[in-house]
Amino acid sequence: MRIKIKTNDRLGITQEILGVFAQQAWNLKAVEVSVGVIYVHIEDSNLTIDKIKLSLQSIQGKLTIENVENLPTEQREKHLQILLDRIPDPIIDINNKGIILAVNQASHKLLHHKNKNREVKIIGASIESFIGQKYQLLLEDKLTSKSLNLNGQTFLADINPIKLEDNKAQNYSNNTSGAVIILRSMNTLGKQISLMQTYQDQSFDNIIGQSDKIKLLKEQSKRFAELDLPVLIQGETGTGKELLARALHHASPRAESPFLAINCAALPENLLESELFGYATGAFTGASKGGKPGLFELAEGGTIFLDEIAEMSTYLQAKLLRFLQDLTYRRVGGTQELKANVRIISASHQNLAKLITQQNFREDLYYRLNVLNLELPALKDRLEDILPLSLHFIENAVKQIKTSPQQIPAITEQALQALYSHSWPGNIRQLQNILFRIVALGSSAEINKTDIEQVLTKPEDNEDTTNNETIDFTIKNWATAQATFEEKLLKTFYPLFPTTRKLAERLAVSHNKIAMKLREHNIE
Repeated sequence: MRIKIKTNDRLGITQEILGVFAQQAWNLKAVEVSVGVIYVHIEDSNLTIDKIKLSLQSIQGKLTIENVENLPTEQREKHLQILLDRIPDPIIDINNKGIILAVNQASHKLLHHKNKNREVKIIGASIESFIGQKYQLLLEDKLTSKSLNLNGQTFLADINPIKLEDNKAQNYSNNTSGAVIILRSMNTLGKQISLMQTYQDQSFDNIIGQSDKIKLLKEQSKRFAELDLPVLIQGETGTGKELLARALHHASPRAESPFLAINCAALPENLLESELFGYATGAFTGASKGGKPGLFELAEGGTIFLDEIAEMSTYLQAKLLRFLQDLTYRRVGGTQELKANVRIISASHQNLAKLITQQNFREDLYYRLNVLNLELPALKDRLEDILPLSLHFIENAVKQIKTSPQQIPAITEQALQALYSHSWPGNIRQLQNILFRIVALGSSAEINKTDIEQVLTKPEDNEDTTNNETIDFTIKNWATAQATFEEKLLKTFYPLFPTTRKLAERLAVSHNKIAMKLREHNIE
């Protein structure tokens, strides 16, 4: 029974009331006192409010006694537990010995299991029995993040230490009395990353165009979206391969799961490997403590987009092929076999069939990636789409430079003819950049032929720029020109491929030649 006793604010009245309870030999489980109010939890099934009132008749002062469901501390604990249970991420509170003190509902579902048909106790159990690691690894003196595996699932654990004010009095080795562990699933992290990478509109409606080729492409893509098979997208640079990949994911059954993209040409081999597969603790010098999940873990249930797949090294091609066979892999430096449920969409602007004949791309990997194939047409092959694309880019440019919607410039027929007659080596991306520049610099109510021609004839947008480059007449001879070129080339590529072996492989020369040229140009 839990009761609330309201009293006069008189010195000693609480002591008198508790003295009466002691004389009655009632089992007091808990007592909480505040000004004018006493809360008491009495463990006695035969006790009634009338008996309590009768026992307190001799005490001077006005007393009001009533039943309550919970003591204030119990009420606060229940509210806190309800709050924790509504948090979808598992939360575990441990003491300095690794003993679990409290969990929320998500943790209970994760850790709950039976052993020989008996319930395995969670509260009071050691965290070691669930993670297979020493609890001391979780008790550091600062906020840390580690990769933990619980019941076959991998989580990124944010570990927040609970500090003791006086660690000497407690005789602990450090001032940490425990830790609160928040577990974030790889799928949750992947969704967060995906949201940061995501454009506002990812549907097929965002692929602008009414040409027959685009209509056919959309029809094929919508059918392919429903098939949970690898897709290879081919097309020139700037044709919108990633836009199509996002639309495929958005229309697929995996739409609610992460879409993560990576450009295989943007990273050297070792970094790309760790980005894709992750790495284990101590995999290499400078590796984060606790390891790091890769994109295959983060995109669980979703889609991975491998852009410029032709730039992937032969070593990584072999490792990716192994992964595609059964979707299992190991982190770099790890021993645990992991399985990923992801769909692979890859893209390249290069002719992969030609690269195969040159032995620069694995034929077996090509057939694994090229189960479904989509080819994006170049802009010069879909000239009828220039008008809707231009109107869309002009409107977007106006929004970005914060111009009033009433000031959206019109595009004249002569200007359109100038756009139609251009060869568009940079495809849609080039068209977008040109129109943005015209809108940003222009002030008239329309875009005319002169505006288009002035931008198109600039060297940076002309496919014949090599004929307009300025010749450096200070070059003394062929040898110095070659040396200048070599130095510039090495300084550009060496930071991206920071070993002589990797750089030699990238430039298709011998290891010794790269080492000799680096010494010659004093590049470290």
